[in-house]
Amino acid sequence: MPQLYALSATEIVARVAARTLSAREATEAALARMDAVNPAINAVVKPLHDEARAAADAVDAAIARGETPGILAGVPITVKVNVDQAGHETTNGLSIQKDHKAEADNPVIANLKKAGAIIIGRTNTPAFSLRWFTSNNLHGATKNPWNPAITPGGSSGGAGAAVAAGIGALGHGTDIGGSVRYPAYACGIHGIRPTLGRVPAWNASLPERDIGAQLMAVSGPLARSIADLRLSLEAMSAPDMRDPWYTPVPMTGPPAPKRAALCIRPEGMKVAPEVEAALRGAARRLQDAGYTVVEVDALPPLREPARLQSQLWLTSLPRGGLAMAQREGEPASLAIYDYMQRLTQPADFHGFQDALTARAGFLRQWMMFFEKYPVVICPVSGELPFADQQDVQSFEAFQAVLEAQLTQVGLPLMGLPGLTVSTGMVSRTPVGVQLLAGRFREDLLFAAGAAIEAAGTPHTPVDPA
Repeated sequence: MPQLYALSATEIVARVAARTLSAREATEAALARMDAVNPAINAVVKPLHDEARAAADAVDAAIARGETPGILAGVPITVKVNVDQAGHETTNGLSIQKDHKAEADNPVIANLKKAGAIIIGRTNTPAFSLRWFTSNNLHGATKNPWNPAITPGGSSGGAGAAVAAGIGALGHGTDIGGSVRYPAYACGIHGIRPTLGRVPAWNASLPERDIGAQLMAVSGPLARSIADLRLSLEAMSAPDMRDPWYTPVPMTGPPAPKRAALCIRPEGMKVAPEVEAALRGAARRLQDAGYTVVEVDALPPLREPARLQSQLWLTSLPRGGLAMAQREGEPASLAIYDYMQRLTQPADFHGFQDALTARAGFLRQWMMFFEKYPVVICPVSGELPFADQQDVQSFEAFQAVLEAQLTQVGLPLMGLPGLTVSTGMVSRTPVGVQLLAGRFREDLLFAAGAAIEAAGTPHTPVDPA
């Protein structure tokens, strides 16, 4: 019998509905687990004990009245410090925003609350949610519960570490360049970057984001099971017209052939032997589940979309972004902005126009490819999870990290969904694969992900090393 804190979200929902477990009991177990293990990993930087208990009691009271309090009723969850939660600071890992208190919930937070989820704490992110490593001047560094020598990922590193360690069944994350997919990979769990428009999100406390970020940034869940990802994505996707990109598309699309393309080295990227072994193992798992898997030498473009993604991201720097980074004075983010500009200068007007125009062509190529292969199997990263803080060791180290992350950075330009599925361990280091599909076909990702998961994943929750 697993500990209460180790129960999946789907198990908690079923038990709470059957009244064999109360929301308060599930919440107390998650809070106790947080108190026990969070000091070792610093995943949750603002625990919310009192609010969580009050929310759990409200769920139990609703059930006692015969009401149905939502599809995540009683599920403990963490949320990231870069989204507005009424009454709390949207720090984004910044000292200059330590007192920046939100007055209203971001739509994704509102949807989680409406679904009956119990928010037990707010999780760490790197300064500006910028890196694949999680540290900042305000909240400190988050450690990977499997191995403190490797990164927990970023920018949702706090969320990934919390879920892997059993601090809540689910974690909210955001992804503009791998920030859900990479922490899931590094922490031995699963995470989905949804299609642009699937999950409504907007921070009322901050200025409107530049168009590049609007086209690429999404909120999505991290979890220890594919079933929990599916359930939590449905909860997050409830309508909220405050997000003009929100699109009311059903969670399940028309039937598609069980056919997948396996690409080991997209656009010639270097892939470690352990990563290749995980990819081929996942392909065999899909074949055993009835999929036809075809190994292909190439996918539609990722390298040029990755360059344009960085270029659109950097347009914020001359428009006040760099001045803000300098005011924060956080060494790692200043170094990364410098490295990024050395590789790709911010676009001028014509370059900005060309980048947005090229986006349509790249998306067209990908959607046509998905007509033949509804699912793609490719690396999350070309390397096993990096040594912690590897990206700031030197410009050359950053270049190597960026190259290994090609499949993460290239995808968001097109607004496409991607799923990280954890598949195993290499000694004390998790490894996994990434699945891609067409717009709003998260259902195909979940079906393939569940088939891969069924053959075995790392045992979680893990006690921090």
